[in-house]
Amino acid sequence: MCSAGSRRGGPAVSVLLPARDAAPWIAATLASLRRQTFEDFECVVVDDGSRDETPRLVERVAQRDARFQLWRQPARGLVTALETGLDACSGRLVARLDADDIAHRKRLAEQVACLDASPTLAGLGTHVRIFPRATMAQGLRDYESWLLGIDGPGRVRRDALVDCPLPHPTWLIRAEVLRTLRYRERPWPEDWDLLLRLLATGHDLGIVPRRLVGWRDHPARRTRTAPECALERVPALRAHHLAHGLLRQAESYVLWGHGHTGRALRRELEALGRRPSHIVEVHPGRLGQRIHGAPVIPPGELRQLRGERIVCSVAGPAAREQMRVALAEMGFRELEDFVCAA
Repeated sequence: MCSAGSRRGGPAVSVLLPARDAAPWIAATLASLRRQTFEDFECVVVDDGSRDETPRLVERVAQRDARFQLWRQPARGLVTALETGLDACSGRLVARLDADDIAHRKRLAEQVACLDASPTLAGLGTHVRIFPRATMAQGLRDYESWLLGIDGPGRVRRDALVDCPLPHPTWLIRAEVLRTLRYRERPWPEDWDLLLRLLATGHDLGIVPRRLVGWRDHPARRTRTAPECALERVPALRAHHLAHGLLRQAESYVLWGHGHTGRALRRELEALGRRPSHIVEVHPGRLGQRIHGAPVIPPGELRQLRGERIVCSVAGPAAREQMRVALAEMGFRELEDFVCAA
């Protein structure tokens, strides 16, 4: 275990916790932090213009426990709240938690121990348990199950464009790394954007493969209400990071898959000056045709396209794995020659 005696100018961990109108949940969230077995932390709560009792509830905890502090600002949005809180954090490590979630009592202890034992990692997350289970939609069940397959830095990097492989409320990250990249306003999720920028700048991110955060789902949850978190914004995020990553030196690429996800990604990449040279499909009615000028070919013809970058964009883990196997058998290398993006 990591020692708890690292207060030379600050605690070991700063928990960065933005909040707005979180009165129904925040008392339970703060109580879960007070129960942590790892005690060398501070909790920086940034109230982003709440109109309910959130600030009063935080102040009540802060009066009893000096590790908790409240920062208040007008309603300026999540990114501004995160930036305000980050500047107030004094720990060498920054942990994230949302105001409606619950931390397992050993969450900080296990993450700090793992990160201290892994000097090559910039940060790490954990698995989650989404609750309440009774009203949990199938899409969330699928995402929770998919997250259980994220078991190390390699899987984080491999699947980073499929979906966000580390839920933001589970992060523990080195403060100096986070302060270098910061949060930024974009028309897509700020946490997934930050994760992709971390990977693009050479940082590795790991995971403690245990469900150490209870991730609360409810109608007012930001993932459900914020425009930048809408599903239709995801193709733009993927296209932006592909254009600055795998396709940064390529104006053309091969697109494998032209269903809903593939079409949406193609449109966003076209807006960034990247057009498919070929489209790979298995549907016999499409083979030999052209889609937006690109010839439609079967997977076997990829052997003739060495040197092209390949973007695989289909929904469903089984189809992705079939693509990965087929491309590996043809000698293509994931993350160097091809990537799965959906």
